[in-house]
Amino acid sequence: MIARMLFSNGARSRSIRVLACAMAAWLTLLLGSASVTAHGPDPIFSGRWNQNQSLGFSWRSGSVPPSVYQAAIRASAADASASRASQAPTFAYSSGSSNLVGYGAGATCSTLGIACFTRNPTTSFTMWMREQGHRFDWGLLRWCQAYSTWPDGCFDVENIMLDEFGHVDILGHHVNYDGAPDYLDALVQTVSHAKPAAGWSAHAFARCDIASLQLQYDMQGWGAKYSTCLTLATTLTLTASPVSIVKGGTTTLTATLKVADNTAYVRLALNPVALRSVTLQRRPAGTTAWTTVGAMASGSTSGTYATSISLSARTEFRAVFAKPADEGLLAATSPTVAVAVGQ
Repeated sequence: MIARMLFSNGARSRSIRVLACAMAAWLTLLLGSASVTAHGPDPIFSGRWNQNQSLGFSWRSGSVPPSVYQAAIRASAADASASRASQAPTFAYSSGSSNLVGYGAGATCSTLGIACFTRNPTTSFTMWMREQGHRFDWGLLRWCQAYSTWPDGCFDVENIMLDEFGHVDILGHHVNYDGAPDYLDALVQTVSHAKPAAGWSAHAFARCDIASLQLQYDMQGWGAKYSTCLTLATTLTLTASPVSIVKGGTTTLTATLKVADNTAYVRLALNPVALRSVTLQRRPAGTTAWTTVGAMASGSTSGTYATSISLSARTEFRAVFAKPADEGLLAATSPTVAVAVGQ
């Protein structure tokens, strides 16, 4: 009923585990009613590709997938490229490529695997999918794309092969809570769902897949959103120029927002964090209550925010970055900066 991961000749070949229909239906009910936090980013394999490396693939001679499956595999490659939210590799069909994708009885997957892969960054990879009707202990394999009307219990080729492209990228199986109530937080799973169980037709990497891709390959830009499957501390500094002005003069406050320096953040550590909301606050020197001046404008350098202000008395300032609801960054407050005001 459940297939195992296979390691052969030093190459990792991953097998998708299959659930019986009753178990799939139970998970559908569970996932429909649960709302929990995932364990964290997907585990990873060793070895990264180059950032934004373009990876082509072609069909294996003698094991060419039927045309309807070819279309689904090409679509899954496009899904991997479009939903990576990072500088992970991109995938596209390229006739003559040495990275081979095959179909049929010659698949080198484990005994119960319906699809599998090998990866050798930064040079090569392979993928296989089992043939329609392959007999397993649990029954016959059915690919949804083999039918004009997709039956319950079939597996979506686009979903399954996107899972394999995720493995080729670097992703291992997501670690779920018992019963997998957080199943939809990752597409790359030990157990792949058949129609109509939750996630059976997902065609994009989910937040915990993306979290690992961002950690390993970095962001597509400094204004891009960090996955909510991450919990990244941030640092916020503030400077004033000049720090001493005459009464009625103007000073410019500049805040700098970055991801904190932490080795666990891999490529994300010390990233500038641009195009966010950073608020400037002020208080008269010697007092304790802060007043909000307003949102600071984006500065000339990525991750900086600036506000110019006229003063008539010595004033203290701080910058505040509130935790966003839609990404995995934590709040930060800058140290206090004082601006002196003379006559």
